[in-house]
Amino acid sequence: MREIQVSELKAAAPSLKCGEEILLTGTVYTARDAAHKRFFAALDNGDSLPIPIENAVIYYCGPTPAPEGLPIGSAGPTTSKRMDKFAPRLYDMGMVATIGKGERSDEVIDAIKRNKALYLCALGGTGAICAKAVKECTVAAYGELGCESVKILKVEKLPLFVACDTEGNCIYPKF
Repeated sequence: MREIQVSELKAAAPSLKCGEEILLTGTVYTARDAAHKRFFAALDNGDSLPIPIENAVIYYCGPTPAPEGLPIGSAGPTTSKRMDKFAPRLYDMGMVATIGKGERSDEVIDAIKRNKALYLCALGGTGAICAKAVKECTVAAYGELGCESVKILKVEKLPLFVACDTEGNCIYPKF
C-alpha cells in the first residue's frame, strides 16, 4: 500500500490505478451538500471560496462532535452522488480529488479524466477507523452548519482506495 502526501497527490495521480489502496497524509477539507450549495452561491456571485481549491482534496464527510481528548468524532464518508452536480466545476477549478463512497455520474468521471484527477473512496461504516487518522480538526467556514460546516482535517495515513483513476477507470460497474 502506497503512502502519499496530499501535496504530492497531483503528481502521483497518473500512476495510481483503479482499485489501488493508498494511505493519504496531509490536509483535506470536509464539505457536504449544504457547504457545496454555499460554495456555488459564492462562485456565482463572483466571490472566492473559503478554502483554496487548487490541488485540494474534498472529503464528503460530516464528522460528529469530538469526544473529550480527541480531535474528531466519527468521520466516515457520505454518499458522493449527492455532490455530483457540483464536482465537475470544482475539478475544472483545480481540485485534485474527492473522497466519499459510492458511484459517480458520467459527468463527474469525464471531469476526472479531463483534469487528470481522482475519486478516492473510504469504506462506508468505517467512521471510527477514518477518525483515527485525523490528528487535527478546525472549522474553516460556515460554522453555523454544525457537522456540515467546512472543516480542515490534518490526516495521517487515512486508508483509502482509488475508485476512479485519471483515465476514468472506475470500480463501480455501469448498469
